[in-house]
Amino acid sequence: MILIIVESPTKARTLTRFLSGKGDYRVEATMGHIRDLPKATLGVDLDHDFAPSYIIPKDRQKRVGELKALAKKADSVILATDPDREGEAIAWHAASLLADSRQSSARLQAPGAPATGGQVVSRQKKNKKSEGRKLTADSFRRIIFHEITESAIHEAISQPREIDLKLVDAQQARRVLDRLVGYKLSPLLWQKLSRRWLSAGRVQSVAVRLIVEREREIEKFGKEEFWTIEGKFLLSNSQINAQLVNKNGEKYEKSLTYTLFDGTYTTTSSSIDNKQKAESVIADLRSPYTVSAVDTKEIRRSPPPPYTTSTLQQDAGRRLGFSAKRTMQLAQKLYEEGIITYHRTDSVNLAEKFIGEARAYIELTYGARYSPEKPRRYQTKSKLAQEAHEAIRPTDVGMTNDQFPNPNAELNRDHHRLYGLIWKRALACQVKEAVFDSTTIKIASGNGYQFELQGSVIKFDGYLIVLGRETDGEAQLPRVSVGEIVTLDATSPSEHFTMPPPRYTEATLVKALEEAGIGRPSTYAPIISTIQERMYIAKEEKKLVPTDLGFSVTDFLVQYFPTILKLPFTAHMEDEFDQIAAGSKAWQPVIRDFYTPFAVELAQAYESAEKVKMPVETLDEKCPDCGFALVIRTGRYGKFIACSTFPACKYSRQLIEKIDKLCPRCGGDIIVKKSRKRGKTFYGCGNYPTCTFAAWKKEDIK
Repeated sequence: MILIIVESPTKARTLTRFLSGKGDYRVEATMGHIRDLPKATLGVDLDHDFAPSYIIPKDRQKRVGELKALAKKADSVILATDPDREGEAIAWHAASLLADSRQSSARLQAPGAPATGGQVVSRQKKNKKSEGRKLTADSFRRIIFHEITESAIHEAISQPREIDLKLVDAQQARRVLDRLVGYKLSPLLWQKLSRRWLSAGRVQSVAVRLIVEREREIEKFGKEEFWTIEGKFLLSNSQINAQLVNKNGEKYEKSLTYTLFDGTYTTTSSSIDNKQKAESVIADLRSPYTVSAVDTKEIRRSPPPPYTTSTLQQDAGRRLGFSAKRTMQLAQKLYEEGIITYHRTDSVNLAEKFIGEARAYIELTYGARYSPEKPRRYQTKSKLAQEAHEAIRPTDVGMTNDQFPNPNAELNRDHHRLYGLIWKRALACQVKEAVFDSTTIKIASGNGYQFELQGSVIKFDGYLIVLGRETDGEAQLPRVSVGEIVTLDATSPSEHFTMPPPRYTEATLVKALEEAGIGRPSTYAPIISTIQERMYIAKEEKKLVPTDLGFSVTDFLVQYFPTILKLPFTAHMEDEFDQIAAGSKAWQPVIRDFYTPFAVELAQAYESAEKVKMPVETLDEKCPDCGFALVIRTGRYGKFIACSTFPACKYSRQLIEKIDKLCPRCGGDIIVKKSRKRGKTFYGCGNYPTCTFAAWKKEDIK
C-alpha cells in the first residue's frame, strides 16, 4: 500500500476519486498542521541559534497516531501537500513525525521512474544542543501539482522528488521571526496599554499603520473649492454637452499632488476657484461657437493578465463584495474540488496545455477572428514571486458558468460567482485586444474659450466579448464637421471641492501591501481579519477606519519600535526570506540580525515607556452605583459603558450605538449591530424582535 499524505479531507477525497482503480493507494489528510510551535510559550530557543521547539497540538495527537499506524503498514509514503513553502513545511513535519514508525527504509519508486533516494533532515532539538538528526526514512517522496486533476496527479507521482529543505527553511524563518515579534511585543502592549487581548505582528502592525496614517492624512487634508463649467450646444439635429477646458490655450484644470505615508496622491482642481470667477467667465463667453477640431484615433486595449492571489482578492472585493478572507475560503474549496488551480500564487504564468485549450475554445465559441496569431504569455514582474507557480485558472476551460455544478452542500452560489470571475479572466487573456475609436470634439468661442467632449466607440470588442463591456464606457458621439457653427443653449457652473485621499477598503489595502512588498498575498486575508478582531480597525460601509485603540497602539509601536513599523524594513525581510528559499542565505543569521537590535529596543521600552492612557468619551450620565461619571471604553468584545473610576467601581453595561436615522417601519431608533456568523456590521431596529427591520448600508434606510 502506498500512503499519500495531504492537508484536507476534501483534497483527500478528490485525489481518491482520481486514483481509484489505478493502484493500491491510500489518501489521508493531516487536517492542517500536525506540528507547530506551542501556543502557551515562546517555543524558540534564544540561546541555541533560535532553534524552534515543535509540538503536536492536542487536537492533532489522535490524528498523528492514526497516520503513524498507517505508515507502519505502508510500503512507501508520498507527501502531496500544497505546492508552496507552507506545504513544503507541512510535508517535512509529517515526514519527521512518521519516520520513526517506518519498518522499512525502502525507497519509493513510482511507475516508470528511476529509484532515487534522499534524506529528510529534522530540525528538532537533540539534547538541547544539536540542531537536528538525520532520518533514515528515505522512502518518503515529495510530489507537487498545481491542479487536482487526474493527469496532473499521475504526472506528479511519476516525478517524485525530495523535500526541498531550502523552502522549509524559508517557512521556518518566517514562522520564528513572526513568533518572536508577536510573543515579545504583545505582553509589552498588555502592560503598557492595560489590555490583555492586544497583539502585535511584523506585518499586521504595519497594515494597521497604513490605515492609521491614511486617516490622519484625511483629517489634515485641506479641501479647496473649485468650479467647472459645462456648455449645452445645439447642433442641426442633436445636442452635446461639453466641458470648458481653457482660454487661449491656458488650461483651467490643474492637478494637486500630495506626499503620503505610502506614496503620492493626486487630485483634480481648477484655477476657477470661486463662484464669482465662474460667473465672470460665463459672462465673458462670446459667439460664434465653432467646431474647431474633431480628433479621432484608434486605441487598442489588451486584456488583463490572469489572476494572482492578490488580484483575485482585489477583484472579488470590488466586483462581488467579498472580504479577502471569504475569497480565500471559496478559492480553497474550488481548488480542493479540482475546479481551479492552486490559489496561493504570485505568478501570472499559464501552462502551455491550458493556453492551447483556451485558444481552441475561443475559436470554436467566438470565431477565429477572436484568437490572436500567437498565444499571449505573461511574465511575472512582482518581486514577491516565489516558486514556479501558475496563475489561478480553471482546470477545465470547457466548464463555463452554465456548466458549473449546481449549488449543494459543497459548492454554493458564492463559489459559482467566484469561479465565474476566474474563468472569464483566464479565458479573456488569450483573446485578441479590443479596438476603440477615441474621439475628441473641440468647440471654440469667438474670444478664445474652448470646450471639449470626449468619447469612444468600440470597433472590435475583442476580449470584452468574454469580460463584458460594463466597465468600458462605450459612448456614441454625434457626427460633426470642423468649421460647423453650433449654438450655446445654456451653461451650467458646478461647485466642487478637492477630494482627500480615500480610506482603504480591503481590496485597496491588499493592493497597497503587495505594491510595498509587505507580507505575502496568501497572508493578507488572516491579517485583515485579525486587525478587525483586535478592534484596531472597524469596517464602515466597506471602508477600513482605525479605532482609538488602533491609533494608540500604532503610536506606541512607532515611538519605541520605529524600524519594524517602516515599510522598507518589512519589505526587506520578505527579500531575506526569498534568499533563504533560493539557498543563498542561512535562516539563523537572518533572524539574529533582526533580533539583536530588536531585543535592545524591547528592553528599553519595558524600562522607559510609560503607560498609555487610552482616550475615553465621557457621557452626560452618572454611575448608578457610585455617582461618578460614566464613560465609553473599549474591551475585548467591543465598546461598552463603564464607570470612570474603574477598577474602584466595576459598574458596566452594554453600549447601544444609535445612528441619525429612524426605522422606516415603526419609527424606532436604528442601532449598529454585528451579525452572529461573521461579525459583519449592519443596522437594525432597536425595537427588535417586535420590529425586524435591518439593512447592510445606511443609505438603504429610507
